[in-house]
Amino acid sequence: MVQVDIVWSYAFGATFAAAAARQLEKEDKPFNNKWFVFILLFLSIFFAPSGLYLLWEHTQWETMQVATQFSDIPAWLVTLFAVTNITQGIIGYWVTYKLVRKGNYYGAHANWMVAWIIFWFILVCGWDCTGWQRFLYDMSVNNGELWAPGKYMGISFFYASRVWWTLVVMAVFFAPMLLYGYINFTREGAKMDASISADKIPSVFWVLAFYFPTQWVVCLGLAILAALSVMGIRDLTGSMLLGYVIGIPAFSVVAYFLLFRRKMPMYWIAKQLFVKEPDK
Repeated sequence: MVQVDIVWSYAFGATFAAAAARQLEKEDKPFNNKWFVFILLFLSIFFAPSGLYLLWEHTQWETMQVATQFSDIPAWLVTLFAVTNITQGIIGYWVTYKLVRKGNYYGAHANWMVAWIIFWFILVCGWDCTGWQRFLYDMSVNNGELWAPGKYMGISFFYASRVWWTLVVMAVFFAPMLLYGYINFTREGAKMDASISADKIPSVFWVLAFYFPTQWVVCLGLAILAALSVMGIRDLTGSMLLGYVIGIPAFSVVAYFLLFRRKMPMYWIAKQLFVKEPDK
């Protein structure tokens, strides 16, 4: 979706860079190495084109039910969308690069974790607490009826929607680069670190067991909690604006103290991937 792809691109760039943290820490030039080239290829060959395809073929869904047909979207916006699907990933990579150059491995992993939470939050909550409804509606299998608040397909979206099967096919093409980047970058970095013994090098299963569940389950769960915070305050105050202005900061503070501080759950998850943080 247009509104979430900018953050998703950032999340991918940040995740790949965190996986290659040990390698990037030794690179003096951020944009002159094979890991950046890999990320650039992923974004330009797979990620950006997939977004453009969805925007053309499933315009209403890709714009979170804002535009009804492709001609509703100005050419400059389509161009900007294509560009940001790449540039935001580069920024995600660069921020992580700066963190690992300082030896802050946890910060590098926390960077992609937060980005994934924001990605899911936009998808779940959106700008009016109906993000999940907009996601779960495909006009093309509902007689062309436009989306309206309260209208969604529910579980049937995941087997009766043309959009969903398009996403599944795209995932087949995405998967090899995701698997290669997450697994090889993480294990290669651990192997080159003399301070990590052979028995502490993360296995293939171990890497996948922490990246994908964290991104697709833990971060989604936290985004849902954030969305519920916004909705709860909206209901209490009767104001959508206050729901966001109060709900998001309140959730962020609680999440930091209970989950993201060092030695807390999110730190523990990240530590399974960076194994050992250099002495400060």
